[in-house]
Amino acid sequence: MIITFNELRRIKDKLPSGSSQRIADELGIDVDEVRNYFGGRHFEGGSTAGVHFEPGPDGGVVNIDDTTIYDCAMKILAELEA
Repeated sequence: MIITFNELRRIKDKLPSGSSQRIADELGIDVDEVRNYFGGRHFEGGSTAGVHFEPGPDGGVVNIDDTTIYDCAMKILAELEA
């Protein structure tokens, strides 16, 4: 999946407070890995596995190999709309 960095950040910004921790808990991963997925730089505790950032227009391009975190975020956003 390919998305612009700015669009990925817009999705993250729409998530309610505590969503990064909720996603981490649901997936059994470190919360820093979730933060890094959305463009954070918390490399001490988490990695950026499954997502690759490339500079360019509109914040650059993000190539997402593993959409599991993205899918959880979209599920949370869908719950807000329900």
